[in-house]
Amino acid sequence: MYEESVHIDRLEHTVSLFGSFDENVRLLERTFRISIVTRGSEIGISGEEDDVRRAVRAINAMLAVLNRGDTLNEQSVRYCISLVEDGSDSLWQNLPDECVCITAKGKPIKPKTIGQSQYVKAIAGHSITFGVGPAGTGKTYLAVAMAVAALRRGEVDRIILTRPAVEAGEKLGFLPGDLQSKIDPYLRPLYDALYDMLGAESYQRYLERGTIEVAPLAYMRGRTLDDSFIILDEAQNTSREQMKMFLTRLGFRSKMVINGDITQIDLPDGKKSGLSQVVRILGGIDDIAIVRFDGRDVVRHKLVQDIIKAYEKNEKNEHNRQGGQH
Repeated sequence: MYEESVHIDRLEHTVSLFGSFDENVRLLERTFRISIVTRGSEIGISGEEDDVRRAVRAINAMLAVLNRGDTLNEQSVRYCISLVEDGSDSLWQNLPDECVCITAKGKPIKPKTIGQSQYVKAIAGHSITFGVGPAGTGKTYLAVAMAVAALRRGEVDRIILTRPAVEAGEKLGFLPGDLQSKIDPYLRPLYDALYDMLGAESYQRYLERGTIEVAPLAYMRGRTLDDSFIILDEAQNTSREQMKMFLTRLGFRSKMVINGDITQIDLPDGKKSGLSQVVRILGGIDDIAIVRFDGRDVVRHKLVQDIIKAYEKNEKNEHNRQGGQH
């Protein structure tokens, strides 16, 4: 039997580390097949040597979460465990404690995964950033947070948020109301993020001044966007022509963030996604960053991660079967 101990500097961290009814500890014990006991400010871990060492690394990763001022929940504990399993936990522990933006309610917005941290750094350091990955990875929310922070610092004069109104065409005409009310459902996720960051009153004031613009992608044609932070959401539903049109709107002193999930393309059959093409042809160009998220970066319910993994596994199996038939 092998044993190691981890020293906890703060009592409240011990309480958070264990979780409600010791749920975090039980998850660690089941995962690594070890036993955990507390001895004052020390946590003792015993079991097979390799299992104990991995559990210690997971606990240190969990402490890194607490030291950043974040709360531990089942999702973040599982994330720390996954980092140990693929050997990237040391990178996680050395990430800086970075606050992207403060919401209208005073809550700090911080990256919660390595992928999110890389994404935030990419946006800060590049004129054009692509965020490619599954739903729930915070692509839209963090991009809006970065845009609001840039506006508050005076780095840009306006924020422009856009997304393609796919399934529009004929169907859009049958929706009730004027044009704005017809397109609002497509833009709702962008509104929600802005409300969080700014509050409803500030958002409305910026909207009336033209400081913030939320519009369908078609409205971008023929414009040059200087001194702007422009976010294109759901970019997997752009055509190749739309993507080229959008990217060539970039003006001086502007940033663009293009987000999408190439596994959720809603374009009509036979139409190729502009996002799928652009990440192939623009890789390696200076001042353009491409950040790829995976299932581990999902910060929604654990089931969302499980669903994404199941789909990825199914697609891989189908691809292997098709490859075997040729």
